[in-house]
Amino acid sequence: MQILRSISELSQLSGPLFLAIGVFDGVHLGHQMVISTSARHAREVDGTPVVVTFDPHPAKVLRPDDAPHLLTATQHKIALIRDLGVAHLLVLHFDRQFAATAPEEFVRQLVTSSRPLQEICVGHEWSFGKGRAGNLALLKQLGASCDFDVVGVPAVKVNDEVVSSTAIRRAVAEGDLIKATQMLGREYTILGTVIEGEKLGRKLGFPTANLSAHSEQFPPNGVYVTEARLGSALHRGVANLGYRPTIGAEKSERLLELHLFDLEKDIYGEEVEVRFLRYLRSEKKFENVDALAAQIARDVAEARQT
Repeated sequence: MQILRSISELSQLSGPLFLAIGVFDGVHLGHQMVISTSARHAREVDGTPVVVTFDPHPAKVLRPDDAPHLLTATQHKIALIRDLGVAHLLVLHFDRQFAATAPEEFVRQLVTSSRPLQEICVGHEWSFGKGRAGNLALLKQLGASCDFDVVGVPAVKVNDEVVSSTAIRRAVAEGDLIKATQMLGREYTILGTVIEGEKLGRKLGFPTANLSAHSEQFPPNGVYVTEARLGSALHRGVANLGYRPTIGAEKSERLLELHLFDLEKDIYGEEVEVRFLRYLRSEKKFENVDALAAQIARDVAEARQT
């Protein structure tokens, strides 16, 4: 997949161009519909489909103190879009200067850089430009004056509920991973980087990888059966998500610790994608570390049988 970083780079691509534009946090079924609709229209006329998204998430810039956790940080989102078979992705850096761009100017830049621009495809409620003044109606007006088509993809529903990043985020936070999976069209995963920890798990006989999860939304605290993708390999394991109360860490930040079965190599600095397969138990404070180690052994045995 070719990744572009500026609107001007669109001029490198053979037209006509078909742009699927959105934040695409989660790359859920609604986002997939926008992307696939744009790609289908491009194929019909031998055009070039391009997915356009933003980094970081606009909410992280516009309201940093009130921004939601992400379903997919940028690295994760790019990987999921690549998995859809997308050949060209434009990732635009979102900062306050970019946020101040008038919607008409944003579209003008897209039109000027495309050779030519034939279609923009967005979700039906998409808004853009300074003060979120741009919407589907304005986009259609600009399309009529600049000679490109505009497609607003209707909402996708699952069990009569509109699929949205907000609804999925809420489902994950509440531990309803079945609902999240249905709306995503895939199992919910977290992508993170393995960081060095206190090596307590190694001392207890169960080495763990501590995961820095790029601000992605965690499910509820507890112990889970997991499957982790490390490069091209899949590793079954168990994960503890929470504050490690037995060692007096209740007031620390939430930590995701993975014990991957039969993995005997050092993976510090590597990216791991974690899939939560089953909830085993809640996090609890044990009388001492020996009791904790005994419980971990039982968790591992149960997870291996799953």
